[in-house]
Amino acid sequence: MRKKIVAGNWKMNKTFNEAEDLLFNISDLLKENPVAGAQVLVCPPALYLELAADIAHENGFDCGAQNLSEHESGAFTGEISAAMIASTGAKYVIIGHSERRTYFGEKDDLLAVKVSQALKHGLIPVYCCGEILAEREENRHFDVVGGQISQALFHLSPDDFAKVVVAYEPVWAIGTGRTASPEQAQEMHAYIRKVLAGKFGDAAKETTILYGGSCNAANARELFAKPDVDGGLIGGASLKAEDFVKIAHSF
Repeated sequence: MRKKIVAGNWKMNKTFNEAEDLLFNISDLLKENPVAGAQVLVCPPALYLELAADIAHENGFDCGAQNLSEHESGAFTGEISAAMIASTGAKYVIIGHSERRTYFGEKDDLLAVKVSQALKHGLIPVYCCGEILAEREENRHFDVVGGQISQALFHLSPDDFAKVVVAYEPVWAIGTGRTASPEQAQEMHAYIRKVLAGKFGDAAKETTILYGGSCNAANARELFAKPDVDGGLIGGASLKAEDFVKIAHSF
């Protein structure tokens, strides 16, 4: 049975003290009401990875990074390597988030290298894919998402692919207050699984596919009820412990 995951992407938010408070608040709520059958994951800014890993591992959840360098090491000022992330105790890393694609020009060939770097150092990639509004309105959303997946993941061996988590994020629904309907989310998740099955066969049945477009405490249960939606990549709602933990209990 494939893993259910609720992952919180904090983006560029929280000071150190605020981050520490949020982590302990999440921990306390999970102690009071443990989540059964799903993995809880927080992805804070890189400065807080060691702190997050320590608190998470003591309290039954996990942490991950929001990005990584495609380089192993060297003169790349400001970058963070997969080995550095792994050394903090973090287990996951988000790759290809729409904000990285939009604001930093990341393309699928670069993301393929990042995925390989993550796997080389024992990190679990959370690979993001999704279409912008114009692509959906032009009825190109399936082609766009299929291309993002094939270009960034199809170079992997079956064993490496089995370690990857996919996150579908309709870009038009991120931070806009708009959300794909549960039916739209299911339609794309089923398509993603079909694309993966075309390359990796039955392994696609076990691939965790998260929904990442303005998922919150009010709509999570309906989204997660869909057969191919295995959890969420949560943005703004992950910055409030009560909302985030409520989402984690939405299966």
